[in-house]
Amino acid sequence: MLTALIIDDEAPSREELKALLAEAPDVEVVGECANAIEGLSAIHRLRPDVVFLDIQMPRVSGLEMVGMIEPSALPHIVFVTAYDEHALKAFEEHAADYLLKPIDPKRLAKTLDWLRSGARPSAKAFPGSTDSLRQIPCIGRNRIFLLGLDEVEFVHTDVCGVQVVATNKLGITELTLKILQERTPLMRCHRQYLINIDHIAEIELLENGAADIVTHSGKRVPVSRRHLREIKRQTAYCLRVCENIKNPW
Repeated sequence: MLTALIIDDEAPSREELKALLAEAPDVEVVGECANAIEGLSAIHRLRPDVVFLDIQMPRVSGLEMVGMIEPSALPHIVFVTAYDEHALKAFEEHAADYLLKPIDPKRLAKTLDWLRSGARPSAKAFPGSTDSLRQIPCIGRNRIFLLGLDEVEFVHTDVCGVQVVATNKLGITELTLKILQERTPLMRCHRQYLINIDHIAEIELLENGAADIVTHSGKRVPVSRRHLREIKRQTAYCLRVCENIKNPW
């Protein structure tokens, strides 16, 4: 049995694909999502075998969403799109498949045969999926939203997941610290923390060789001894000209 997740911002497109997949006795649609942020959460929660993913979605595209998934959690991706067929040839090099809208049932049948064959998802990045992230998709109380990187003070992990902390906002993201470190300017300052150096007001040196960062809004972020030297190097100029530094070096 193949488990499938449909991610598309257009409800009629989701319904059409769901109806076509219902005709396959060995395919179970375990969920559907209307945007990439919901889709990220559903992929991690449901662990589907295959995701039928629209490329052209508002705010976070399908390609951007794929780049936000840890490779170890990446399912098969079948792109569902109105793109010209010739523009999608590059995906074939990445062991990916695609369906053009409106979906041809015979073409879908070939895709399902390919999935049944046991082909493995590609470890290579999809074209356009490794660009730097400009926003972090977050989940808050009864809402989903995007936080621009310039708003983010720091990110850290706790028992609730990966917390994204802005001056006046707080959200939880499905992105890992590893993905955020690789795809954004956020810097590692501790095993559980990434910091936006533009929000650093002070670095307070501690007796044990570690330190605390104080952000412009007054929040405190730990810095481990392992990462302190690089944080100092990256922030040396801006902190030297601040008048309120307590521990200049």
